[in-house]
Formats: sequence, structure tokens, C-alpha cells
Amino acid sequence: MADNLPVRGSMRSRGVAAISTVTLRQVSAVLPPERAWGLWASRRIISGVMDTFGPSLAGTQVEHVDVRMPGGGRLIGEWVLAAGVRRGNGAIYYVHGSGYALCSPRTHRRLTTWLSTLTGLPVFGVDYRLAPRHRFPAAATDVRTGWDWLADQHGLAPQRLIIAGDSAGGHLAVDMLLQSDVAHPAAMVLMSPLIDLSFELSRTREALRRDPAIRVRDAKRLVGLYCAKTDLAHPRLTLDVAGGRPMPATLVQAGGAEMLVADARRLAADINAAGGECELQVWPDQVHVFQALPRMTPEAAPAMGNIARFIAESLGDYAVGQEAG
Repeated sequence: MADNLPVRGSMRSRGVAAISTVTLRQVSAVLPPERAWGLWASRRIISGVMDTFGPSLAGTQVEHVDVRMPGGGRLIGEWVLAAGVRRGNGAIYYVHGSGYALCSPRTHRRLTTWLSTLTGLPVFGVDYRLAPRHRFPAAATDVRTGWDWLADQHGLAPQRLIIAGDSAGGHLAVDMLLQSDVAHPAAMVLMSPLIDLSFELSRTREALRRDPAIRVRDAKRLVGLYCAKTDLAHPRLTLDVAGGRPMPATLVQAGGAEMLVADARRLAADINAAGGECELQVWPDQVHVFQALPRMTPEAAPAMGNIARFIAESLGDYAVGQEAG
């Protein structure tokens, strides 16, 4: 599947990384996530970038979900169906990233629409509670609530589901699938997953190559809004992937220019060590979650094509878009 990975990033994508180094990297250094105005500004910047450089929303149907669960919990999220996609007996469960504090299904709607277009599957994005108002384990609890809702309320069999996520959403997805009482999906797809919340892997990577979008210290401050009151040694924060239950078939993609490429490599190695099967694709010179920015980097399209093929292969003979009988 990874035969189309280039040896080097395109001139356009390398230019984007260079520009990001003197813009986003500098801006993230001066916006304090601990202050309300700093968090607000960061959220607006990320939303603007995703909207400006993301794929088209033409023909997209969005169905908002806000329900109370039998146990009293609340689930908020949205179904995204690209043009021509119908609700069927399969779906993608999407867990967005951005440090547990910045994003939402709305900011990622262009990316989830593209996933729906390429796979023919509806995508459900969970709108988990954000830090600093809601700290660990709020996000993890909401991600589990969404998963249970798809199975219990929608009757979607796990083998007809794909779980996908990016950045911190990768940590949340892996954490959930490590729990012994969670039925595994057909496969997992992670883009630039954050795994090491101590950022020691990122710090080692930063010494070799600077991330064009953010410094390690600034990323750690942001994530600290979520887990600051909990010891990082907590097993739901420092994940024992190598010593845990085998993961479902997994595709991990990361950009060669980002700090989290180190996390992606560690995660892939640990999944394989635990008896699972993980394919790792490192796309040279690409930035964090470059797949969401096709108007910025031409490598986004072939990377997403690989994801779509992996999903199709993982679901086997399931006919995408098939209506439930």
C-alpha cells in the first residue's frame, strides 16, 4: 500500500513547512493556553487553517446528535455524510485531536467529509469535552460513550466499524481499545498520533529537527491543561501498548517534519510487539495532520487514498453505502 510514498516532500509542501516555522511556530510560542484569550486565539487560528486549506464541503449532510444515555451521561457529536453517501450498517468513528483543548467535529468536518467521500461510509465525530474546563478523564469517558452508543443504540456491529483519529484523538482511541471490555473494530486509522504525554520522545526528535508548527514546551503546556492534576504514570495516560491486548489492524501515518513522528514510530513498534499488525507510513517533509490540508500540500490526496484503500481492505466484502435491512 505504501508504494506511492515519495522519497522527498514536494517543493510546495516543503515551502509550507518553512513558512509555518516563521508563522505558526512563533505564534504558538506567545499564546498562553492557560489564559482564556490565548486559548480562544489558538482555537480561532486552527479553525481558520482547517477551513481555508481543507477539502470541499459541497453536498455534505450534517446531522447533529445530543442525547442522554441510559446511565445519565450525555453524548454530543455529529454524523457527516458526503454527497451520495447513505446511512448503512457500517461507519467510521472519528476522534479529533489538537491537544484535548482546541478542536471539535466542526473544525474537522472537512476532513471527515473527505473520509466519507473516499470510503462511501458515514462518519460519526464525537464532540468530547475540552480542557481546561474538563480535565482527565472527561475526554476519554466521552469517547467511550460514543463508541457504546454506536453499538448499543445504533446497532452497529464492531466488525463493521472503523475507528480513526488524529493527534490527541489517537491517544484517546488507543486508550479505549486497550480496555478489556471494549469490542474491537475492524481496523484503526491514526494520523499523527500523540502517544507520549511526557513529550520525551518529541524532545529527542526536536533536538534533531524542529517541528515547523510548535515547540515541544508549548505543546506540553497545552496538553497539560487536560492531565495536569493527574500523575502521568496513570495507566490511562501512559499507555502500555506493547504489554497490552493486541490492537486491531492499524494504519499509522505521520509527517516527516513533525515532532510526533517519534510517537508514530513507537506506537507502530509497540502494536507489532503486542501481536497486532500495524503499517507505518512516514510521509517525508510533511507537517502535523497534513491530510487535512489538501489545498496546502499535494501529498494529502495520495495519503488519504491509502487510508481509503486500507479501510476497504479491512472491511472485506462489506459493500460501502449498503443500507441496513
